[in-house]
Amino acid sequence: MNFETLKNFLDENYERYNQKKFIENDPICIPHLFEKKQDIEVMGFLAATLAWGQRKTIINKCMQLIHIFEHAPHDFILHHTERDLRKIPDFKHRTFNQTDLLYFIKALKFLYKKYDSLELVFSDAVHEHDKNIGNGLISFHQAFFSLPNHPQRTIKHIPTPARNSACKRLNMYLRWMVRKDDKGVDFGIWNNIKTSQLVCPCDLHVSRIARKLQLITRKQNDWKTAEELTENLKKFDPNDPVKYDFALFGVGIHEEKFFKYSKI
Repeated sequence: MNFETLKNFLDENYERYNQKKFIENDPICIPHLFEKKQDIEVMGFLAATLAWGQRKTIINKCMQLIHIFEHAPHDFILHHTERDLRKIPDFKHRTFNQTDLLYFIKALKFLYKKYDSLELVFSDAVHEHDKNIGNGLISFHQAFFSLPNHPQRTIKHIPTPARNSACKRLNMYLRWMVRKDDKGVDFGIWNNIKTSQLVCPCDLHVSRIARKLQLITRKQNDWKTAEELTENLKKFDPNDPVKYDFALFGVGIHEEKFFKYSKI
């Protein structure tokens, strides 16, 4: 495709898939159950962390967490006792287990004691002229694991560009929190990070279609690949390149539509 054809393709599919009707079957439905900013942050973060595997299973596991938190996640995070933690039933999703959950609760409590919003944990390390959110992701990883004796096994659940991870789930979470539009999908409740600094979540669906569209040349899925994709998407919208995550992911899970449009 030439530039105009590709831009039209991306814009059309952004409009097609950035709609509230898709929320019900996506992990983003979990934070949409809440109105309080910090509840949205907590459950958005946990939903993004658990977002691998079948979406129905992810949503069910997140609903278990909501029940554990007595439908008030931020309040539970701030005010739980050791007795409350001992009462939590065994929890497991893929490689995320009870040890990880208990540390996540403690780490989130530590962060919310210091900051009113998780936004500040990311944005304090991001400068106005930074190309992207990379420094914020590194800073968040460091802050999250700053508690003494954190479980080594839990580190894998919070990736960092410092290890060249694509950070796909954290980038998805940041998209949810930062992007602002009138579609009602992303929340847009954070203001200190610019949409132009977001990095496109580079999951298997997105990267597969992006390579077919020649938006990615690298063969591996890592931080440099996510940066390459995002920089190429900026050619179509320099202020909000990550909006095309909707298009690439949507086409990726309905790939026959890609082949239809690619013949234009």
